[in-house]
Amino acid sequence: EVQLVESGGGLVQAGGSLRLSCAASGFSFDDYSIGWFRQAPGKEREGVSCISTRDGVTYAGSVKGRFTISSDKSKNTMYLQMNSLKSEDTGVYYCVVSCHLRQGVRGSRHWGRGTQVTVSS
Repeated sequence: EVQLVESGGGLVQAGGSLRLSCAASGFSFDDYSIGWFRQAPGKEREGVSCISTRDGVTYAGSVKGRFTISSDKSKNTMYLQMNSLKSEDTGVYYCVVSCHLRQGVRGSRHWGRGTQVTVSS
């Protein structure tokens, strides 16, 4: 029922920008927090940013000031604008439903397949 499809990943040089999109269906943005997790090679999956009508917007400290999360209810789409990218931002980025940075992956109900982001230094 719930479907999440990420897009916008790719290869970018350090200092560059990229915008990820998540096309969602099967649920209302009003009912769940949504957001982004990422997983770098050899590392655990970690929360990046979440957004909800109740809690507003949250960011991991490592991306605060560089990334901006937003959602467009009319388009059932969520975005992650990533600026000033660093090599450590490299990883697979996943769109998630039920997004809680403090709970980590165990707080998420649904996941997209992910989109690869590679930042070259």
